[in-house]
Amino acid sequence: MRNLSLGWKNSGSFSIICDFDNTITSVDTTDALLSRFAPPEWEEIERQWVAGHITARECMAQQIGMLDLNLADLHNFLDKISLDKGFKEFIAFVRRQKINLTVVSDGLDYVIRHVLARHGLQDIPIIANQLRIVESGYELAFPHSRENCGSGVCKCAAAASQSPVILIGDGRSDFCLASRAALVLAKRGLSLEAYCRENSLNYLPYDDFYKIIRILDCLQHSQSVFHYNEILRRLSPESEIKLARSGG
Repeated sequence: MRNLSLGWKNSGSFSIICDFDNTITSVDTTDALLSRFAPPEWEEIERQWVAGHITARECMAQQIGMLDLNLADLHNFLDKISLDKGFKEFIAFVRRQKINLTVVSDGLDYVIRHVLARHGLQDIPIIANQLRIVESGYELAFPHSRENCGSGVCKCAAAASQSPVILIGDGRSDFCLASRAALVLAKRGLSLEAYCRENSLNYLPYDDFYKIIRILDCLQHSQSVFHYNEILRRLSPESEIKLARSGG
């Protein structure tokens, strides 16, 4: 069975990088905006990205330029976005334990800040693409991109000064950092979980942030390392959690 050197020695023993869309939120907010306020051509651009013909950065820049809504419509739409179950409790837990948490997303900074602020969570550090409101509509800037990375936000660069890292995520934008993280918490049934399994990465699936709190609590009560069987015992006897490199 696999041991992981992520003991809870002190509040600075690891950092958490958390995705936003379909991780903190129950939907992908960018896709939801495009589905509601962009012409159907945005889906063809999405297919080009999935097929590898364009980068994620090129895809997002083109799609955001298609949005047709005013600022009031944008705010009204974002006010209906809900957080995933247990996220506010997760934030309270992280703050009590003084864990370094950063939201790192290949989504839209304006959207993230608005949604979190509406739920009283406006002081969480955020790294994301910059949504600009211009005369013609909306455009993107990419202050966190890197030349050798096709994403708008290079999550590996964002995490470079934070080690070891626990990554919480769900999808394709998390793949690169997943390969470098000490542990991945992958939303169950989505593409990040499949990627971790196929590439034998250290990961645990989760269904909501209540489960993440329980996993972190296992870390808190472990010694200098924690063990697959220890997590199973502490979470529940019937747990279906699997660790990709467990050897079992």
